[in-house]
Amino acid sequence: MWPVWWEGSIPMAAGCTGEERSRRRSIHLGVFLGGPSTAFKFFLFLDQRQGWMSKICNGLVTSLIFLMILITFPVSLWFAIKTVPSYNRLVLFRLGRIKGSKGPGMVFVLPCIDQFQQVDIRTRALSVPPCKITSKDEALISVGAEIQFRIWNPVLSVIAVQDLNSSSQLTAQNIMTHILLKKSLKEIQMEKMKIGEELTLEINERTKPWGLEVDRVELILDAVLKPARERVSSASVFKPPALGLEGQPGPVQHLTMHFIGSNPIVVCDNPVDEPMLPKESPKLSIGDEILVKVNQAISEGLVKQIGACFLFSITLKDGSGTSYFLDLTRSCGKAGHGKPERSPDVILEMSECDMKAMFKGNLKPLGAYMSGRLRVHGDLKTAMKLEELIKVLKQNTQV
Repeated sequence: MWPVWWEGSIPMAAGCTGEERSRRRSIHLGVFLGGPSTAFKFFLFLDQRQGWMSKICNGLVTSLIFLMILITFPVSLWFAIKTVPSYNRLVLFRLGRIKGSKGPGMVFVLPCIDQFQQVDIRTRALSVPPCKITSKDEALISVGAEIQFRIWNPVLSVIAVQDLNSSSQLTAQNIMTHILLKKSLKEIQMEKMKIGEELTLEINERTKPWGLEVDRVELILDAVLKPARERVSSASVFKPPALGLEGQPGPVQHLTMHFIGSNPIVVCDNPVDEPMLPKESPKLSIGDEILVKVNQAISEGLVKQIGACFLFSITLKDGSGTSYFLDLTRSCGKAGHGKPERSPDVILEMSECDMKAMFKGNLKPLGAYMSGRLRVHGDLKTAMKLEELIKVLKQNTQV
């Protein structure tokens, strides 16, 4: 039989009817199953079922502690009575099993076998540090956020996640990056309130199973590091006046052009032969440009510092795929097309544009991985060593 949990705390509801017990169980199961998979695992952890031997041992130990309290009364009251403020709740564990949330006011605990943790349920603020994000129109921005949240379930906030603040901060940053990648720079600047509401809903879906509820998210646009790509519209193209009617009023020109038609009139009084220009060398692809710069940057120092072999599986703009390798395990290192001679330590999957942004320093490997733009097969810590190579490339570009 599954236990029935109340919303603010988690005591057993022994007096509930079968229908009421089923209804409450389905509500709480819906809350947990809607969040991360760990929430449901913790729900199993909270199950109060235990064997008869465990019940007997728990009863004996608890009775012994009660007897010691009575013998040492009233001195024992200093250790058995705890005062909980109105803005705090006491999460109590007895012999390792959860007893629920207690308080505010006077709370009775059993010394030696009870452990507790006080949880502040007041509204607090959490700052998401600025991170660099490339918008839909290829603008590079530095953006952060301020989050106001509160603890709605003290028990879940203690047992569902180890470090609530860090986990919430990382989750909020990941969701913010994922949403802003689909927005243009103009939308981000003009619709901050709307984006903040969208962030609030998305973050709450992730953090509700942790006992945390977000009340408000304020988006902070720190700086625009690179403007959006400009698009020239057809309406902005200047049309020259009709030939021979430069001095006539506008309506006359329009009427004349209506009868003449839209075909251009070419007048060539003195044709001049155009000089023969030298043929331009074929333009290198994005991957080839990066290979040239990487081969110039790698050295024995980077080989000693990184000491890993990477395989890049790249998706091109036309949907086709290609691959490059970077071997920093021997001599001065080597980068080229295809697969390396040895088995790669890490395989990285990404698009061609993201690869260009990453090696230019506009997109950090960790940020690309968190936002889903980079998929890593292998050791993530080894993949993050690419930042050392990117630093060298940026230094060479500045020089």
